[in-house]
Amino acid sequence: MHLYHFSEDPAIEVFRPHCPLGREDEPPHVWAIDELKAPLYWFPRDCPRVTFWPADDPAHHRRVHAIEWAWLDRMRSTFLHAYRLDGSSFVPAPGGGGWISGETLRPLGVEPVGDLLDRHAAARIELRLMTNLWPLHRWVVESGLEFSMVRMRNAQPDTESSSS
Repeated sequence: MHLYHFSEDPAIEVFRPHCPLGREDEPPHVWAIDELKAPLYWFPRDCPRVTFWPADDPAHHRRVHAIEWAWLDRMRSTFLHAYRLDGSSFVPAPGGGGWISGETLRPLGVEPVGDLLDRHAAARIELRLMTNLWPLHRWVVESGLEFSMVRMRNAQPDTESSSS
């Protein structure tokens, strides 16, 4: 099984286990994603996004990704690279969605992802542009849909929640 790590850095020679920001109390890991969920990472690293798909669509053929307008220029200009990793040392990450390994790993290969907007279009993923992601975030959480939400700390402020 091959897994992937996406980065804007085109020259990573070794992946060393580390603790993600805000999770310093957890053991260090190398993080990766499988091919099915790889499109969840076709974004600039710090780009906040809400992604969702019907639970009865395990292949994610009816996937929707949403970002804020403020990130569109970065989506257009980011050069992302897909690192292929040997999946033999990985186990499912707690909470699902990704894979973790406690080993230091060398990539098996690296390829440019290409234009991120074109990549979404070629995969037939609906890409929505929004002024603010928080209303969609609330709707998706309550919808019963499968979802992933990444880097929401970088989203525009949630003005609806703070005013109530």
